Amino acid sequence: MPIQKILRVGNSLGVTLPSSLVKNLSLKPGDQVEVENNLNNSLTLNFIDSHQLSLGLSSIKKTTRKLI
Repeated sequence: MPIQKILRVGNSLGVTLPSSLVKNLSLKPGDQVEVENNLNNSLTLNFIDSHQLSLGLSSIKKTTRKLI
């Protein structure tokens, strides 16, 4: 992913998303994103409203594991 610049957005700061990511996740203005601050000076973004199409994974059975 290319390096992005931090921009001023009103009284806050923001980062633009590359158009290829927006297209791949079918993101739209107003979609929600969860931002996690990691200890190693990085961020994790979880796109809650992502409309990404399923890749046929519905045929894979979900399994649970019991931890001892």
